[in-house]
Amino acid sequence: MTGPLEAERHARLVLSRVIEPGTVKVHRLVSDVGPVALRDHLANDRHLGEPTEVAARIAEVDPVRTLEQARRLGIRYVVPGDDEWPASVERLDAADPLHDIGGSPLGLWVRGPVRLDELVDSVAVVGSRSATSYGMATAQELAGGIAQDGRIVVSGAAFGIDYAAHRGALAAGGRTVAVLACGADRPYPTAHRELISYIAEHGAVVSEMPPGYAPMRNRFLSRNRVIAALSAGTVVVEAAARSGALNTAGWAGRLMKPLMAMPGPINSGTSRGAHDLIRSGAAVLATCVEDVLEQLSAVGEAYSPVLRGPEAVRDRLNRDQARILEAVPVHRPASADAIARTASLGSTVAKDALAELRELGLVVEDDRGWRLGDRARA
Repeated sequence: MTGPLEAERHARLVLSRVIEPGTVKVHRLVSDVGPVALRDHLANDRHLGEPTEVAARIAEVDPVRTLEQARRLGIRYVVPGDDEWPASVERLDAADPLHDIGGSPLGLWVRGPVRLDELVDSVAVVGSRSATSYGMATAQELAGGIAQDGRIVVSGAAFGIDYAAHRGALAAGGRTVAVLACGADRPYPTAHRELISYIAEHGAVVSEMPPGYAPMRNRFLSRNRVIAALSAGTVVVEAAARSGALNTAGWAGRLMKPLMAMPGPINSGTSRGAHDLIRSGAAVLATCVEDVLEQLSAVGEAYSPVLRGPEAVRDRLNRDQARILEAVPVHRPASADAIARTASLGSTVAKDALAELRELGLVVEDDRGWRLGDRARA
């Protein structure tokens, strides 16, 4: 005899088999009446005495058998109420729909050892499928840095930036999660079969779609909202003006989660969408992993370094030393008094400063006076 949670799991599974993910009306009904009541209502629906098409399809679904088949494939079905259920995806219920898609998933199919509740500090790295060599290298380096910080990298296993992000995290010895627009048992794209299989062994492959389901255009849009919802924040590395990564970015904004974008060359079409996110203020400019971690960390926990060139010996001089050094001739020596007058400082201050500058190798003294040393000229 199944308990309430298993009854809900079965009902959610059945609904996921007959309704496209992200169908706003259905998710609202699930919130209002519950998955069991909605499943039963649809299963008993009749038209002219005959079961409706949806009712007929529901009758064909055996949730117990489906779960057992998934278990044999190493796939588990996680639903609200499970310890593993990621609370972050429930923020989708309060977000405005995008392209008529919205609401939290009915459940998530997971293949791999990483648990969904471990993604609380994860980072989504997304971008163009037609990525440039610059974008691929940038995504890989960024993902590697995120992984080294102990965070899980989330992406969609697609060509381009997604692929580089997964590879970067794995190369750094970290963990990564691939969210697919098809069943968790189907490697897509097929060219990434080896990568997806490896992620399933060491990270996790996640899908809103039941096992066996094929990828479709609308399912990629549904998938994007799951990527944004599972992650603590999203980074767009490269994105053209109509890139699908901008859809993921839109969901991050709707969920009020940190959104960052990395700049590319100003004349690069593959970075136009990312640049527009920055220009419009939708995304924060990020140029390195430290910028990303600063946005995702609690106040005071992480800082992006202040950019400056290599420290020179002149940077360590006090104000009087710096003024005196500026007044010392390059070639023709001058007396300490002449240098003091040029620097508008007293003779005693000038003599003390010159002695200190000599110790640093910045000035030299001979019988004719003081001049710049080789170190200062360099």
